[in-house]
Amino acid sequence: MPASNRLKNQHLLWRAAFGPMAENAASLDTLSQKELWKLLVKTSGQAPEKLNVSQQLIDLYFSGNDGMSRKDLTREQRKEIQDMSRDALKNLNLRWLDLFINSEAQLREKMSLFWHGHFACRVNNSYFQQELLQVIRENALGNFKDLLMAVSKSAAMLQFLNNQQNRKQHPNENFAREVMELFTMGRGNYTENDIKEAARAFTGWGFNPTGEFVFRRNQHDFGNKTVFGRTGNFEGYEIIDLLVEQKQTAVFITRKIYRYFVNELADESRVSWLADRFYQSGYNIKKLLEDIFTSTWFYDEKNIGTRIKSPVELLAGIRRLLPMQLENDQSQLLFERALGQVLFFPPNVAGWPGGKNWIDSSSLMLRLRVPQILSANEMMDIRPKADDDVQMGQMMETGIKRMKEAVKGGTATINWVPVNAIFEKVAREKLLEAITATVLQTKGKVSTAVLDRYANTASRENYIKSCIINLMSTPEYQLC
Repeated sequence: MPASNRLKNQHLLWRAAFGPMAENAASLDTLSQKELWKLLVKTSGQAPEKLNVSQQLIDLYFSGNDGMSRKDLTREQRKEIQDMSRDALKNLNLRWLDLFINSEAQLREKMSLFWHGHFACRVNNSYFQQELLQVIRENALGNFKDLLMAVSKSAAMLQFLNNQQNRKQHPNENFAREVMELFTMGRGNYTENDIKEAARAFTGWGFNPTGEFVFRRNQHDFGNKTVFGRTGNFEGYEIIDLLVEQKQTAVFITRKIYRYFVNELADESRVSWLADRFYQSGYNIKKLLEDIFTSTWFYDEKNIGTRIKSPVELLAGIRRLLPMQLENDQSQLLFERALGQVLFFPPNVAGWPGGKNWIDSSSLMLRLRVPQILSANEMMDIRPKADDDVQMGQMMETGIKRMKEAVKGGTATINWVPVNAIFEKVAREKLLEAITATVLQTKGKVSTAVLDRYANTASRENYIKSCIINLMSTPEYQLC
């Protein structure tokens, strides 16, 4: 039995966005996939407004023309700046998560989340992180070479990959290695000598105290370098040119996008076709996505309901279908930590591994409780995963305790009016079927007998509420 029009549209919204929103869920029965794709492109067409969370930090730290160096600061000033930066990073996290839930530019924010994991960067300077996020959001649907260049020149990435210490006669290979291995070509498609020579080309690339890119000529190696069989007095710009000239870069990026948006089991013939077109387009990201999302094979049964939602996708998806007012926004940070995905704190330079790595016995149990915690005003009694990499000292146990205390008894007030409106034309005997088709993407459905047994039948509204929450509390809802 072929997928219904609704299921295909929800598939597109879960993959190219963060799931259907209550206000427009009813229209998914009739809208075509091409119409929905055009709408996603149109609503993501404008340049993104900057998320500025670090103004207070800038005013304090960058008060002079050239900023203040760390050695000029007193111990008290350093602690004040660290505290401000930590709070600003939490704020940046919450504001971006809010865009996942509420922004019309769903395609841009979803693609930005992909690039956030691809160009994984973990620094505690909230201003640097804020600027890198803006670079990613501005270029998320544009040209990959432009995005790569801008990310490579960002203070956050240069600091994270130690290129500030990369200077002639003492090259630091970290930046050059990760640019090849993780950002462009993938492991095994270059030599160790390519890395050594490319590192020499990136000598002198750094940033000043205000986070602006600086090329330090006196630290740059102006000698000839040989990279990918080409010899010249290369600088960093030319290495990036050489990287995007390699067809393997188009293949590597395309395969990663395919595995993220279509299916973890990549169809190599499709990847090859897509990569050819991506390369020939000059690395036009939006055209690559259009090739994927307007194809017929994207909507094949094997690609629907087979991807495990990341923690932030799970949280955003619940909140899009169930409009809610949180008593304390910061409770979402505790969910992120407990489920293993704190924005701006990837586990390492390779980003979040995704897939089945999102699920273990403890995180699955918590995932199944999230809808009930939010809807039933349960006391937040959850513990974060004991993962030192994700923890990164960002939230110590005292912080978790403080957050739990701040949440208190109630967590969310859900506006059920637009949710009930999705099903207002559905006959009572068809109601459970319609609710299931709206909430779940999986082929295997939850037993209707089980759902009915636990449903609240006091009224039509209560029945809808209880069925949705129960369906969201199933293993099937973890898939999209």
